Amino acid sequence: MPSEREIRRRIRSVRNIQQVTKAMQTVAASRMRRAQQAVLASRPYEERLRSILNDLGPYTDPKTHPLLARRDVKRAAVILITTDRGLVGALNTNLIRAALRHSENLPATSWVAVGRKAITQLRRVRQPIAAEFSGFSERPTTQDTTIVARVATEEFVAGRVDEVYVAYTRFINTLRQVPSVRRILPLVPEEEDLDSLPPLQYIFEPDAETVLEAVLPRLVELTVYQAALDNAASEQSARMVAMRNATDNATELIEDYTLAANKARQGRITKEMLEIASGAEALSKG
Repeated sequence: MPSEREIRRRIRSVRNIQQVTKAMQTVAASRMRRAQQAVLASRPYEERLRSILNDLGPYTDPKTHPLLARRDVKRAAVILITTDRGLVGALNTNLIRAALRHSENLPATSWVAVGRKAITQLRRVRQPIAAEFSGFSERPTTQDTTIVARVATEEFVAGRVDEVYVAYTRFINTLRQVPSVRRILPLVPEEEDLDSLPPLQYIFEPDAETVLEAVLPRLVELTVYQAALDNAASEQSARMVAMRNATDNATELIEDYTLAANKARQGRITKEMLEIASGAEALSKG
């Protein structure tokens, strides 16, 4: 059994760790609020751009723009967005597992790794990486994500890949983040039954092709940006929850160690009292 001094030393060590985890929990909570506001503010913009594609897509020839071209899938690209740092529980593990499982259903896959965790894990499992990006997982900007989107777009337009997916963790709420794999190229109308669409005809100035030329690249860039924002909000939420759990576990551990230290102290005092009583009895007999 450890001595009382050793147990007290462990209590001090755990208490120091608890202070660190509590501070990290507070920082993550503050960053989570900002990330949550950003992801919720950008979603309506992406939904509006997506609705424009849904309106134009059924009445547009896919050959009018290379981002609309549908081809037989011989090779696909997956943009894997993870965090740069750890301490987020199983967030990255669940996402990478879902992305790798999805890639098993594709003929061949190349990867665009965003985040140090993605880079490390893809290298470990020996997956082909077309490009690597890191350093902006906590506060992504359009300047950062536009480069990622352009790499994927160039791969698709050049014909080196026939589909492009983005794998990220979708932010639902503080306690729930869902690994998601979403196709972003070719751009096709989503959640639309083409047979049931009303025969609406829109008038575009100058024409529908020009509107698509302006909207489609922006939609791809915004989709990647939105995925990065979702992943950033999920990262801060997962880190806050992980640090809160670590703080609670430290509190329980301190209580257990304190109880053990009190027992050790009580045993030491009892032993000393027995020694004093035995010594006094020996002297009295002598």
